[in-house]
Amino acid sequence: MTHEPITSETTHEAVTRTPRTPLGLYALALASFAVGLAEFVIAGLLPDVATDLSVSAGNAGILVTTYAVGIIVGALALTTALSRVPPKSALIRISVIFVIGNLLSALGPNFEIVLAGRIIAGITNGAFLGMGLVVAVSLVDARRHGRAIATMLGGLTLANVLGVPLGTALGQHFGWRAVFGIIAALAVVATLAIVAVVPHVASAPTSSLADLRHLLNRQALLAMGIATFGFGGMFGAFTYVALTLTKVSGYPAGAVPWLLVLFGIGLMVGNALAGRLVDRSLDATLAGSLVGLLAVQILLGTLAGHPVVAALSLGLMGMFGFAAAPGYQQKVMRHARAAGAIASGAPIAAVNLGNALGSWLGGVLITAGFGYTSPIWMGAVATGLALVLLAVAARPAPKQGDD
Repeated sequence: MTHEPITSETTHEAVTRTPRTPLGLYALALASFAVGLAEFVIAGLLPDVATDLSVSAGNAGILVTTYAVGIIVGALALTTALSRVPPKSALIRISVIFVIGNLLSALGPNFEIVLAGRIIAGITNGAFLGMGLVVAVSLVDARRHGRAIATMLGGLTLANVLGVPLGTALGQHFGWRAVFGIIAALAVVATLAIVAVVPHVASAPTSSLADLRHLLNRQALLAMGIATFGFGGMFGAFTYVALTLTKVSGYPAGAVPWLLVLFGIGLMVGNALAGRLVDRSLDATLAGSLVGLLAVQILLGTLAGHPVVAALSLGLMGMFGFAAAPGYQQKVMRHARAAGAIASGAPIAAVNLGNALGSWLGGVLITAGFGYTSPIWMGAVATGLALVLLAVAARPAPKQGDD
C-alpha cells in the first residue's frame, strides 16, 4: 500500500497556508533547541564527565555513540510505531519521555544509569525530529519546504551557538549534571509551547512492512549514505574537539566554551544559507557544502597546532557541515516519501548512524594512540565518501528510474 506524499494536500487542508512563518514552527524550533543541546553539549563536557564518572575519554565517548544509536532507533522504530497517532499527541508523549531521560542523566549516580538516561533521551530525540518534520512541512506549501525544515532545525543551530558554549561554561562551574537538569526544564517549556500553538495535522502512517520498500530504492539508499558519511564526518571530528583544542592547539580549558561559539555561529550561518539554497538547487548545495567541509577538515587536521587556524577552521567546519543538513533531510524525503512517516525519520537515522560510527571510531583512534587529530582525518575520509556517493547519485540508473 502506498501513501500520498506527506507534503501534499492530504496532510491537512485545514491548516492555513501563509507566506509568514507559522507560529507552530517556532515551537518546534524551541523543542529542537532542547534536543540539540542534549545531543551536542556533551562534546564540551566530555573531559569533565570522564573525570567525574572515573572513565577514560575514549570510554566517555560511548555516551555520544549510544545517544546517536538511540536516535536511529527512535527515528525509525518509534516514529513508525507512532505514525498512526495524531502527530501533535505523539510529539507531546515523546517530549515527556525526553524529560525523564535527561533527568536520569542529571541524577544518575554512576556511569551505567547516566548511560541509560542518554539512551532514553536519544530514542526520543530521533522520534521527535522525525515526527516534528512531518508537522513542519505540513504547515507550509511545497515551495517552502526547505525553509520550514531549516526553521525547525534552526533550534539545533541555536543550541550550538548559545546552548553548547553556555552549557559547557555552566558545566565547568556548577557541574555537568546541572546542564542536563537545565535541558529537562527547557524540554518542559517546549512541551507546553507545543500544546499551546502547534496545530493538529493529519498523520502519514507507515501501515505495513511493504511500505518500507520505498526506503530501498536506489536514490533513497544513496541519499541515506550521503547523509551518513557527510554528517558523520563532521560530528565524528566535533565529538573530540575539546580535546583537540586543549591537547593540540594549546588552548586552556576555560577557552573551550567561547571557541565553541565559533562552531555554533558557523552552524547558524550554514543553516540559514541552506534553507534558501536547497529550495533552488538541492544537489548543488550538497556538493558545495561537502567540498567546503572536506577542505576545512584537511586544513584543521594539518594545522591544528596553530591556535588561530584551529579557531577559524572550527567556525568553517560548522558552517559547511550544517549547510548540508537540510539537504540531507530533503533528499531522503524526496526519494522515500511514499514510505509514509518513516520517510522523515530515515534521514534522522542516517545522519545519526554517521554520528555513532564517527564518535566510536574517533574514540577507537584516540585510545589506540593515533592522537587527538585522528578524528578529524577520519571525518575527512567520511566526507570524501559522501562526495563519491553524491556523484554516483547524479548518474542515472543503468536500466530504470529510481522511484
